Amino acid sequence: MTKATISRRTLLTTLAGAGAAALAGCDPTGAPAAGGRLPDPLLVQVDGGLGVLRGTDLEVIPHGVATADGRLVHASAPDGADTALWRIDAGRGTASERVRLPGRWVPQTVSVDGSRVALTTEAVSVTKERPAGRDVTPVLIADAGGVRQRLRLPGNVVPEAFTSDLAGLFVLEWLPPNAPDRYRVRVVDLATGVPGPLSTRAKAPVPAGAEEEMRGDGRQAVLAPNRAVLYTLYTHQPEHQHTRDRISGRPGSDVHAFVHTLNLEQRWAYCVDLPHPFGEGPTDGHAMAITPDGSRLYVADTTSGTVAEISTEDLTVRRTARLPAGTGPAYAVADGDRLFLGAGAGAGAGAALRTVDLAGLVVTTERPVRDALDGLVLSPDRARLYLAQHGAVTWQDPATGGELGRVAVPGLVGLHGPARPA
Repeated sequence: MTKATISRRTLLTTLAGAGAAALAGCDPTGAPAAGGRLPDPLLVQVDGGLGVLRGTDLEVIPHGVATADGRLVHASAPDGADTALWRIDAGRGTASERVRLPGRWVPQTVSVDGSRVALTTEAVSVTKERPAGRDVTPVLIADAGGVRQRLRLPGNVVPEAFTSDLAGLFVLEWLPPNAPDRYRVRVVDLATGVPGPLSTRAKAPVPAGAEEEMRGDGRQAVLAPNRAVLYTLYTHQPEHQHTRDRISGRPGSDVHAFVHTLNLEQRWAYCVDLPHPFGEGPTDGHAMAITPDGSRLYVADTTSGTVAEISTEDLTVRRTARLPAGTGPAYAVADGDRLFLGAGAGAGAGAALRTVDLAGLVVTTERPVRDALDGLVLSPDRARLYLAQHGAVTWQDPATGGELGRVAVPGLVGLHGPARPA
């Protein structure tokens, strides 16, 4: 329920500058450049954790979480039997003083303003993993001053996001707790530590027994530019019923993919169903992107070649179109007029990058990419399109597709977005 794009629900980390590496305890690798220096600092994902690529230098933080806009990072490191926690200005590379937290903790999610962080005893990707079985989940809420609250939440939960007012914490509650195979989204009142249901879109509490239980795969999360709504793409939902269907008693429709819409301010959730054939192909063949003004959300299934446009105002699918089909993992990023779609690579096929005109939802250009894709990001001024590929970040002119530069990044596995100054 990531640009800012967040892999649901996975929020990232960074650090910048050689001096900041020593200050923050990072591991500079000094990756050599091939074709110039990186014009914009980027938040990246590498085998060793999360980090920032600045110029030709890569610096990694093994444990950390960043705001979706890439401005602030909370990072942690073992400090004896305890944990050191500090905050980093991602764009400038400056770090706060470290505070000591009792026990061993790792950051799991951070508030959209970067002021609060929820830590758990083990990190779990909310889009890619299910936690080990447990009856109780310890959660620590902290800020730059140290511990604010220590919770022992009943059941098997994974923190996902803070409410906008910082009074609540959205969590995934896995069921059954000791052998999880499905989950539901709940909100914990941080004043009392008591979890409860969300509200409906009509702002009424969801009745007991009517909460959605999801069994499918959370592919990707996108935070709205106004930071008030989190959209998460789900695929493959066997025997799933939306809250609205469970309340009404209707059987629901045979839907294999939908966008879960979570309002961080008003605490309601709503699912936008995606039509056939969304969700019938591989989960990683789906991707999602939002326009800079937040008015339109695009979901693409490259396996079938289908793209859908969702109005974020009325939460309906306005139109769909068929594009040429592709293979491999899909990635998407949008500006006001164009949608850039990348298909990683599959057996017997190479990677490809397409530009889709949003006025007509038609492909205007398609270019082969020499290496498999692991991510797409637009620069803040939208003048450069960054591609994560095997062991390198390349950047192109979005209009012509001409490659402008390339920097080697050992262990690169993905892109988060620009690292912006706080």
